[in-house]
Amino acid sequence: MIGNQKNVLGIIPARYNSSRLKGKPLALIDEKPMIQHVYERASKVLNHVVVATDDNRIADCVKEFGGQVQMTSPNHQTGTNRCLEAYLNWQKEHTTTPSVILNIQGDEPLLNEDHLIKIINCFNDTQTTIASLALILTEKDQLNPGNVYLVKDKNENAIYFSRNPIPFLRDIEPKKWTQHHTFFQHIGLYGFTVDALVKFCSLPEAELEKKEKLEQLRWLENGEKIKIAVTNQLSHPVDTIDDLNKVRELFKSKEK
Repeated sequence: MIGNQKNVLGIIPARYNSSRLKGKPLALIDEKPMIQHVYERASKVLNHVVVATDDNRIADCVKEFGGQVQMTSPNHQTGTNRCLEAYLNWQKEHTTTPSVILNIQGDEPLLNEDHLIKIINCFNDTQTTIASLALILTEKDQLNPGNVYLVKDKNENAIYFSRNPIPFLRDIEPKKWTQHHTFFQHIGLYGFTVDALVKFCSLPEAELEKKEKLEQLRWLENGEKIKIAVTNQLSHPVDTIDDLNKVRELFKSKEK
């Protein structure tokens, strides 16, 4: 475990105007807004958690349940840039500098605490500057073009991320690919050192990033590394109303 988790800052970027599900941070799940579920789960692992938002409705909601919030610019193009501004504002109010900053998705009401710990543990290797997470797929899993996939090297560093399943198994029928190769689906949870977060946000948008619409490619295209932790535990992000209804049902089933 890295030093101690008191020195890890979790930042949850939260936007109201999501293109596919407007207002989703405030969507009620089991009588609590989604953002509260994420915040409370992150707080089980981390001593310092803050929501980064540009919307007063979200900020008021977080304050109402006793959470910490940092207001940020409405002009950020990515959650990572919003994280940097939130960190810089947070740092003005604190005397200690975090060893790791976690960028935690605000649409994961079933956030798995073990996922956070796996990312933090990547920084036991002092060469790690950015870390992320991959779900190992089984033979029964289907490769969905709506997901993001990655390949990694023998040192557990990402080689590439794509919206297409990778690698392409040329001589095998696509529906049988998972029977012949271990595929990894990306989970959008990140850890940064402070220096890496600052550097990442200072870099211009990269060509591969523009093509795939995946900001993590900016880091790889500039010759940097992303350490990958692996899990076999699913995440349940909420992007659509169907996702929201499925998560609500999962909460109901856990209560039985």
